[in-house]
Amino acid sequence: MSPRTPTSDRTADVAAFFDGPRLTLARHLAGLRKSDLAALLDKSPTAVAAWESGAKRPSAATVAQLALSLSVDPGFFAVRPDNVAALSTTPHFRSLRSTSQLARDQAFAYGQLAVDIASSLERHVEFPAPAMPNLPVPVDDRESDTPERAAHLVREQWDLGAGPIRHLVRLVENHGALVVFSPPQAASVDAYSFDSRLRPVVVLNPIKHDYYRQRFDAAHELGHLVMHSDAEPGGRIVEDQANRFAAELLMPAEQIRHLLPTTMSGNAWRTLAQLKEHWGVSIQALLYRARWLGQLSDVSYRNAMTTISTRGWRRSEPGLVNIIEQPSLLPRAVELLEQEGISEALLIEQCRVPAELFHTVTSRAPKDRTTEADVQAAADQRLTARVVSLLDWQRSAASDLQSDLGTQQ
Repeated sequence: MSPRTPTSDRTADVAAFFDGPRLTLARHLAGLRKSDLAALLDKSPTAVAAWESGAKRPSAATVAQLALSLSVDPGFFAVRPDNVAALSTTPHFRSLRSTSQLARDQAFAYGQLAVDIASSLERHVEFPAPAMPNLPVPVDDRESDTPERAAHLVREQWDLGAGPIRHLVRLVENHGALVVFSPPQAASVDAYSFDSRLRPVVVLNPIKHDYYRQRFDAAHELGHLVMHSDAEPGGRIVEDQANRFAAELLMPAEQIRHLLPTTMSGNAWRTLAQLKEHWGVSIQALLYRARWLGQLSDVSYRNAMTTISTRGWRRSEPGLVNIIEQPSLLPRAVELLEQEGISEALLIEQCRVPAELFHTVTSRAPKDRTTEADVQAAADQRLTARVVSLLDWQRSAASDLQSDLGTQQ
């Protein structure tokens, strides 16, 4: 019998403490179905299901195969203090019809990984305690003003006072929520949120390089966290409630109503541009707000939106601020620990997560994905509902290594 190497020892240890939900997490990050993973391993989907449910435990050799196939360290599968998946609520995705279940699973897995990394960093750095206001809203409630009251509750409990909210992402982080950008490969999934019971999480889209739209996205997701902790996600009424919350939070009716234009003649566009810069919201959001509050007629609103389209402002409005708000909770934690002599490499080893995803979760800004080719690639991905791995997954290399393992056994 050949002597065991440190690597094989570690794999054997992981096999003894193998956690099925961690395999599910890794498979979702790779964008694979159970049948896909089973084919890679030359095993049955039933076997994969048994490992994930905990009905059976894989051998050390199979753990090594799983790690190679999913491009994670074997330690990724080891039991954690908390089962993040079991503690998490269903995430609020906006476009359920246009997003495949595989893509949603992958996006949700990424959010859970962010919680996992935050929990690991919290062993060394104290984060703000979660302090999320709670005002549930019935999912079929179209008429009441509860979303607006929920926005008022946030302003009151967080002591925001009157006027614009300056840095919304930092505000949310200071009250205990995680805010991260998703990887560029997941850009087909818009911003989403969920409550992990450990910390609420907001995941922002990495390709929206628009300060004004990003703030509305963050406010929209905050609305879900405040109002919809137990609601079924994705419904039109629920999404409308989150939009109303965001509008009231960023543009309180009593503070902005008298400032909004009542017609689109004269200096209306100049007024809107000034309001945009003052409140940090898009002109389109201001126009919608003016109509919702009864300041602008439906006809004037439609004509204004036609002008927006004619000028090419639907996706990109002119504005003075071209730098998006950046998360700082996790990146600052990593910086503080490095100052104390705890390197990023040590943190990655402790978290047992792929380095590339660790860097993405703990970064202040999304990777640059602003080229037309990238945007088109994301659009193509949406059309084909194709899910790509978020992991540094090199199928051919993994396949070769698996073949080598098979030869040695």
